[in-house]
Parts: sequence; C-alpha cells; structure tokens
Amino acid sequence: MFSGNVQKIFDEIMSDKENEKFTKAGIKPLFSAPENARVMIVGQAPGIKAQEAGKYWFDKSGDRLREWMGVDEKTFYESDIFAIVPMDFYYPGKGKSGDLPPRKDFAAKWHPKILKELSKVDLIILIGQYAQKYYLGDKEKSNLTETVKAYNEYLPKYLPIVHPSPRNMIWLKKNPWFEEDVIPILKNKIKEYLK
Repeated sequence: MFSGNVQKIFDEIMSDKENEKFTKAGIKPLFSAPENARVMIVGQAPGIKAQEAGKYWFDKSGDRLREWMGVDEKTFYESDIFAIVPMDFYYPGKGKSGDLPPRKDFAAKWHPKILKELSKVDLIILIGQYAQKYYLGDKEKSNLTETVKAYNEYLPKYLPIVHPSPRNMIWLKKNPWFEEDVIPILKNKIKEYLK
C-alpha cells in the first residue's frame, strides 16, 4: 500500500494510543503519500462516507474538488501525482453544524514525518481554515475569504482555497471571483503536473 518509510508511519499512526478507538474498530488512517507526488492536498478530515468506503474525497465535495482541478476520478485516485494529507486522518464525528473539527495536535504530530517523504511536492493546496491556519501561520489573513483572496501572496508553494462542500454554495455565489480567478490557476497548475 505504501512505500517503506510511509508504511512505517502508517503503522505508527495505527498503534498510537490517541487513535486506539479507531484501530480497535478496524478503521485505518485515511491519507495518501506516493513518493512521486507533486501536489499535496490538505483538507480538514475525511467525511463519514469517505471513512466508511476507505477512500478519501469520496463524496460530493470530492466531485467538486476534482471538477475544480480538472481531473477525473481515475486520475485523482490512480495517478501518483496527488498526496492527500488531511489535518486528521479519521472522521472526527458530527457536531451541531456539520462535522467536528480535526483534532488539534494531529497534524503537528504526523505531517512533518510524511512531508519528509514527499520531496517532489511543489504545490500544497490548503482547503479550508484549519489547513490554512496550520500551514500559513501568521501569514494568514483576518478570515478565510481574505486569505483565499490573497492567494497570489502564497504561490508558488501554497494555494489556499475554500472547501468544495455543497454547504459553501452561498459563499461561492457571494464571491464569484473565486471561480473566475482562482480555479483557472488551480486547473492550469494541475495540467502542468499531469503533462
């Protein structure tokens, strides 16, 4: 499933006490880190559908993300271009207004180890506030809209985007510049990596 060192990290995650309830339930951490990956996608955490299927971005949000990137399912899942490294590798549960946030210290514990194995990654797509806060730190703007609007400041390494969830339709309607300006840049960058 994974190459040498990434398999070791996977095994460590499975045996970590903080993930014990998932491991005991037979739930595996959901991430992907092919050594030839050029693009790393950092989202929040798998949704319940993704976790049950054992397949990341396996829902309507994933459909829209692939549409934004200009790739089909086969390319997304079977090429070794994409690393999928969410802020938590397990579904965090339901909250009052959607899924709960990813666990606070999860990314700090596991992302640096995985990033060491992803030496060819040129672009990190930061989906949503949790990924942006972690990776951009004090370079993040006052809110998600302002951070995404300032995308040029973070390129070529990072591209902050809004979550492709159907819940964000109102945001997308209020901010047409996102699909007019940001999505074409995302599509072009992905096209370059797929050449």
